[in-house]
Amino acid sequence: MIKQIDSVSGNIVDVINRRIFPGTIRIAGDRIVEITEDRKTYANYIIPGLIDAHIHIESSLLIPSEFARLASVHGTVATVSDPHEIGNVLGIEGVRFMLENAKTVPFKFYFGAPSCVPATPFETAGGEIGLAEIETLFKNDETRFLSEMMNVPGVLNRLPEVMEKLELAKRYHKKIDGHAPALRGVDAQTYIQAGITTDHECISLAEAEEKIRYGMYIQIREGSAAKNFDELYPLMETYPDKCMLCSDDKHPDDLEQGHINDMVKKALRSGMDTFNVLRSACVNPVKHYDLDVGLLQPNDSADFVVIDNFEQFTILQTVVDGKLIAEAGETLIPSVEAPTINRFRVNEKTPAAFAVEPAGSRIKVMEVIEGQLVTGVGVEIPKIEKNNLVSDVERDLLKITVVNRYRDEAPAVGFIRNFGLKKGAVASSVAHDSHNIVAVGVSDEPICRAVNLIVKNRGGLCVVSDTTETVLPLPVAGLMSAEDGFGIAQRYAELDRAAKALGTQLRAPFMTLSFMALLVIPKLKLSDQGLFDGEKFEFTSLLV
Repeated sequence: MIKQIDSVSGNIVDVINRRIFPGTIRIAGDRIVEITEDRKTYANYIIPGLIDAHIHIESSLLIPSEFARLASVHGTVATVSDPHEIGNVLGIEGVRFMLENAKTVPFKFYFGAPSCVPATPFETAGGEIGLAEIETLFKNDETRFLSEMMNVPGVLNRLPEVMEKLELAKRYHKKIDGHAPALRGVDAQTYIQAGITTDHECISLAEAEEKIRYGMYIQIREGSAAKNFDELYPLMETYPDKCMLCSDDKHPDDLEQGHINDMVKKALRSGMDTFNVLRSACVNPVKHYDLDVGLLQPNDSADFVVIDNFEQFTILQTVVDGKLIAEAGETLIPSVEAPTINRFRVNEKTPAAFAVEPAGSRIKVMEVIEGQLVTGVGVEIPKIEKNNLVSDVERDLLKITVVNRYRDEAPAVGFIRNFGLKKGAVASSVAHDSHNIVAVGVSDEPICRAVNLIVKNRGGLCVVSDTTETVLPLPVAGLMSAEDGFGIAQRYAELDRAAKALGTQLRAPFMTLSFMALLVIPKLKLSDQGLFDGEKFEFTSLLV
């Protein structure tokens, strides 16, 4: 049960003024009314609450209220969230669902207005958010920023519809988030000069430092699939006022284990300055986005975390607006009921739908890179059986498909390496950004079974072997569950183990699979409409 607290004592960590002192914080309602210093000896430390500076809540497979229950245990008090996943499925109705559900719990969700729904014209989405919808979201003042501008070519070429969105955000005094993987030099400067203020896609220190010099804030990312912390964390020492921490996409089993607190622990254990690390984790998002999250100053919102020490960094208590929402590893936030909204209009398929006739001697192959969203490109001689290009398990060349879930169309088919399945298939309706059905398998028959299992459940994740079928339904937009988040985390972990039992060595096979349809990340991806060259930003042929 959530408790209102009126005071807390300990070693108070004043990140703003870079000092630690023993004392007591007194609270009235949701505000800090007094901070008094004393000479007592305390074992615990009180720090500002942790903030995820860029995340898609939908990727946790949990509705916001359930996400808050898991994240609160790890000292997270707020997120800067882009709801473009549900926006791609349901348009502005989906964004409103996120806003309304978020209000039901004492946790600070800050949502943006999606800038790229659909993400590209090269895929089929279920919703559209244009200039009028963005302005509607800005007018109600519940959306704090324009979410990541993924249309880099549109910015560089100053396409009118893209520039109008940027100008609209400026007119409403909203920050603009970026998404510019590998963008360097003059192009990076042009992109940033358009008013785009952040980037979470840097994978090298040199790229991040260059973008900072051009005026950007860098969100250091450590998610379930994309992990850039080890490369980028030195930025917190050299540019402490220009860094934030984020997860971008975090699956429920990982979220159950840790969140931004894990990044803080890694940074502190590397010997980094405590105040620089906490500035990135707590302060910079508040300053940049003008969030009403407290920073342990008089008259601030009473948002803070109590930890044991900076060596272990164990979260003892999490407080939001003076309410104790988590304590001793347990959330105090109750589950709430939520409506089920969805869009699924596809019928089941037959194995023949995934057949590909040979029309050349070689094929292009998507190459998975562990821990990255980018893919490589290979060229291989395909295996052919009965006039059909098929998976070749011996060479780890597996068939991958994306199936339109919004209407009945022929599946798009490609080939992928480094996914590593030895048998069966896996499928998901979480497929960034349009969230069609994506599946990979060792032959057409299990691929078809996996796709049909997703269709029957109107969304979810599944694993199909020779003898078993395991599914985690996601009835909210085909992206999320409204059930107990801790239970979903356990079920997801079981599904993850089932996928790995098929032979994949990937750390997060479902998260990796979900990004194989993400066209805005190079080099080679697959949409429901076909194979896509992310560097040339155009369709390409499977056959060479």
